[in-house]
Amino acid sequence: MAVQRFLILNGPNLGHIGTRQPEIYGHQSLQDLEAILDSMFGQPRPFELSYAQSNSEGGIIGRLEKAREEGITGIVLNAGAYTHTSLALADCLAWIGIPCVEVHLSNTLARHEPLRHQSLIARHCLGVVAGFGVMGYAMALQGLADHVQPTR
Repeated sequence: MAVQRFLILNGPNLGHIGTRQPEIYGHQSLQDLEAILDSMFGQPRPFELSYAQSNSEGGIIGRLEKAREEGITGIVLNAGAYTHTSLALADCLAWIGIPCVEVHLSNTLARHEPLRHQSLIARHCLGVVAGFGVMGYAMALQGLADHVQPTR
């Protein structure tokens, strides 16, 4: 039976959402995210799901390359601040060829820092979801499920 295999990958400082600047990033943690996705998509889920988080640019790139080797069929990526600064991350997304949705907890276009208004990775993604907190991950997963063909 064919199965979709998705990776939710979070970048720097996102291991502390829920406690880190909750006025910007919300009060829900990454553990809350897993529970929310379980309740929304049920058990068993209609796809396989794995999670990873790294505070380093190299760690994120290494995990993306590993996803290619593992046959991951879609990625939900919140690259945090690397979204706005990492040409290396954009280059990695371009070559690995895995459909990706960029996610941000806050609306980056409404942020005061002009640098946060640009994304170096968006051109290599199917879409961008921003400003809906952890629910943005569910939206991104639904988008991937609707657009990505499962592997055998």
